[in-house]
Amino acid sequence: MPLRYLVWLLLFFLPAPGYASSSIALGYTPKYATHFKHFDYVNPNAPKGGTITMPGFGNYDSFNPFTLKGVPAAGLTQLVFESLMVQSQDEAYSLYANLADDIQLAPNKLSVTFHLDPRARFSNGDPVLAKDVKFTFDTLKSDKAHPRYRLYWRDITRAVVVSKRTIRFDFARVNPELHLIIAQMQVFSPKWLGSTSFDKLDRTLPIGTGPYTVEKYQLGKDIVYKRNPNYWARNLPSQKGMYNFDHIVFKYYRDFTVMLEALKAGEYDFIAVNNSKQWARDYVGPQFDDGRIIKKEIHHKNNAGMQGFIFNIRRELFKDRRVRRAISLAFDFDWSNKKLFYNQYTRCDSYFSNSELASSGLPKGDELKLLNQYRDQLPADVFTQVWHPPRTNYPGALRKNLIKAQKLLNEAGWRVRDGVLQNANGKKFEFSVMLVQKGFERILAPFAYNLRKLGIIVHYRTVDVSLYEQRVRNFKFDMVVASFGESQSPGNEQFDYWSSRAADQKGSQNLIGIKNPVVDALINKVVFARNRKSLIIATHALDRVLLHGEYLIPNWYIATHRIAYWNKFSYPKKLPLYYQAESWALATWWKK
Repeated sequence: MPLRYLVWLLLFFLPAPGYASSSIALGYTPKYATHFKHFDYVNPNAPKGGTITMPGFGNYDSFNPFTLKGVPAAGLTQLVFESLMVQSQDEAYSLYANLADDIQLAPNKLSVTFHLDPRARFSNGDPVLAKDVKFTFDTLKSDKAHPRYRLYWRDITRAVVVSKRTIRFDFARVNPELHLIIAQMQVFSPKWLGSTSFDKLDRTLPIGTGPYTVEKYQLGKDIVYKRNPNYWARNLPSQKGMYNFDHIVFKYYRDFTVMLEALKAGEYDFIAVNNSKQWARDYVGPQFDDGRIIKKEIHHKNNAGMQGFIFNIRRELFKDRRVRRAISLAFDFDWSNKKLFYNQYTRCDSYFSNSELASSGLPKGDELKLLNQYRDQLPADVFTQVWHPPRTNYPGALRKNLIKAQKLLNEAGWRVRDGVLQNANGKKFEFSVMLVQKGFERILAPFAYNLRKLGIIVHYRTVDVSLYEQRVRNFKFDMVVASFGESQSPGNEQFDYWSSRAADQKGSQNLIGIKNPVVDALINKVVFARNRKSLIIATHALDRVLLHGEYLIPNWYIATHRIAYWNKFSYPKKLPLYYQAESWALATWWKK
């Protein structure tokens, strides 16, 4: 599962030595007082009981979400495993007591110490002790776990058991968010592994501390979670009013059309919809007309980040920036938005779209000073041209874009011969787009048609989820659709997204394969920014360099969650600020 980063960084924020707290925030006082009763976006009196059924897409073959192997079952990381501290969803980045009842950062900021709540229990009834936290950390940082942990925690050198319920993490250097990153580590019992190697642990039901346990399952078809009646944290302020269903079920479908019909038939209860055409045209019928199924758009303030058709620049075909820009010029977003998306979307124009972190105009002031340090390593247009995604919102625009694309391809050594683009050696310009959602085929078809005008041959096909994940993890693709989620403040996750080190690390999020020393340097500027102003400047610079690198063809975003659900649930009147629709429903809704 992906980790969440809703934080802006300040290096020095904790009071003097000896301070310990059950809550913590970066650069501001936490919203909720020490003895708060519950989060504002929950109903503390929500009734317990009932079942909610969710859809899963594709299949699953593992109960271990912490390794590179297999496809884990939906819901595991939210329902079965818990972290040392819990992040609120209505603040930029505040953490509150959960498994750990306090946190203390060392005066030199080279270690952090947690004290564990004496009430904390695993689902098998065992107490959660410091040795269990150390075991989890050591396991996740080993070569048996997903490599993202070693990359993300590379500056956390070791976990030290101080006492039965006190654990300390030592840092290799001062890193502004390491203590908060490790506070979000999910903990599991050593008994889950037994004598099994962690990278082989896939079919053994997990032992976590969360509100649910796995009750039953049909591998790859469905999974049923049961609320643990002995859940240790049910009365904690950070858990009050949450996880109200007795059972949570995920049913798997391999086709989105079938999934929609299953909703109408009442096979499951809730869905967050990502397909604009389906939302506009297909979520209709008597169930919607008479109110049995509610169709609703709800607002959020999530940073939109970036989604796009990404180039695997490990491929020789895509190494030239001019070639990547040429291909991008052939994508007619404005036509697609009007004809396919019902004008529901806004084009991504930044890797931090819809936020103050997005670059704009030409670099100036402190950002220009920062970029000037790398001027001889950057394309000149970083300083002279404002980057925009290609537009086709006026007559003849697409034709002009294709003429520009043809010129760029010619400059890069490609010429059309016998109707096909070829290089000097006669190699044809041909590549494949691997998809996991069949709905994207209608978007690829006109794109491929436009590319064919340039002599470029594009193949695209939708593959099984398991095959897709395996090939993406090993970078065995030419082009895929990918999204890079961002927060109100980027941090250490940027290493996993864009760094040279991550480019060769299988399973990393650097799917593009970027190895750019300027990008590496700017990531460090972002991560080690000493205040909000410095962070924004560094992020603008990083964004600008990534955009001018033409590493992907920007897609689109929407500032609402589109949801449909059977009218048998209630949810709190107050919405959180930063949230995903499905996890919000699982955590805060209840049966009427």
